[in-house]
Amino acid sequence: MNEQDKNKTNQDESLKKTQGDLPGAKPSSWNRLVSKRWVFPAVYTAAAAIILTLVWVYQDAGQKPLNQDTAATSQQVGTSANEAGTTTGGPDALEVVASTESMTWPVANPGEVEVVKPYYDENGTEDNHVAAMVQYNDKFIPNVGIDIAREDNNTFDVKAALSGEVTRVEDVAVLGKVIEITHQGNLKTVYQSLGETKVKQGDVVKQGDTLATAGRSEIEKDLGNHVHFEVYEDGKVVNPSDLLPQR
Repeated sequence: MNEQDKNKTNQDESLKKTQGDLPGAKPSSWNRLVSKRWVFPAVYTAAAAIILTLVWVYQDAGQKPLNQDTAATSQQVGTSANEAGTTTGGPDALEVVASTESMTWPVANPGEVEVVKPYYDENGTEDNHVAAMVQYNDKFIPNVGIDIAREDNNTFDVKAALSGEVTRVEDVAVLGKVIEITHQGNLKTVYQSLGETKVKQGDVVKQGDTLATAGRSEIEKDLGNHVHFEVYEDGKVVNPSDLLPQR
């Protein structure tokens, strides 16, 4: 082959290599694949399926129950908090407990005592008005509480009618020893004519705790050993008999 023929052959081969890059040249296999209309939708669908699969796997892992070791640890932490008195709620929880209490008689056994002087009810009967008057130094004073005593005139333990804080302990010449307890719900209970007291101001007591023994007072000395019991709601005196359970 002469020199002229060799040059022509080299030109033809170079032309074939560059035809794919020239306008109007025959497309390559990749270009033909990309040019198909279904290629991009198919790629998008496959990518979306992969993403959804990863999301499902992640959610499933997050919803798996704790293993036994983790659950046991959580339970031990909760138990320790309860034992240490650090349960959530604190004073709020105590408020809920206190608000669910119903008032009880301020004695250990209501069946062993009786109301020897009732509360003076302004709308009560004439018999009530007569029975509920307290006579002291030739004066008649309406009774703003109820007086409780034993039939045999023996002394007895005086109990807290509701849980609360002791806000007053005082010895008053005419009334005898007095204990006042403040409760949730703007309630106060007052215990007068007491003997030996068992609590001091600032003490927190539970319903049924012993406060004192029944004693005597100058203003109601004719009643002997008894406890004079008053109830106040929002600072106003109310009839204790309306709040105490039937015996």
